[in-house]
Amino acid sequence: MDMLTFTNLISAAGTLLTGLIAGLMFSFSVAIIPGLTRLPDAGYLQSFQHINVSILNPVFLFTFVVPVFLLPLATVLLFKQGSNAWIWMLVAAIVYIIAVFGVTIGGNVPLNEALAKADLNGASADSLAAIRAAFEPGWNKLHTIRTVANVIAAALSIYACIHTFKK
Repeated sequence: MDMLTFTNLISAAGTLLTGLIAGLMFSFSVAIIPGLTRLPDAGYLQSFQHINVSILNPVFLFTFVVPVFLLPLATVLLFKQGSNAWIWMLVAAIVYIIAVFGVTIGGNVPLNEALAKADLNGASADSLAAIRAAFEPGWNKLHTIRTVANVIAAALSIYACIHTFKK
């Protein structure tokens, strides 16, 4: 089997981008969030406001959005090719679209937008604590869901690629 096919390139590209986002989310979970958690309320909230602005850049957006299209495309191409790997890629696509992209857009982004509207300048300690309490637990719960789902989607798409490329 020729390894350099359009199907294999699409599958590999979707898998690579899914893996990059899984790595970003995993790193956030194991390094950034624990560090931010140690900050006092004002520092925590300001840091998150800055992170939420800086992550909205073309590189992140491309890497985050393109798997929504490449994973389903890879599924269709693998199916048409007659590869049994299509089912693994389909599950990866469903997991990514619903539990990574969907949770982010439907859960984390609205929390980020609410935090962006919070005026932290001159806020009282009680107000800062309330803003953090309204943001942090829910955001972290949703982030854990999407991180675990992203790692699963990456693993499934890797498995699909290995199954396809070994033939």
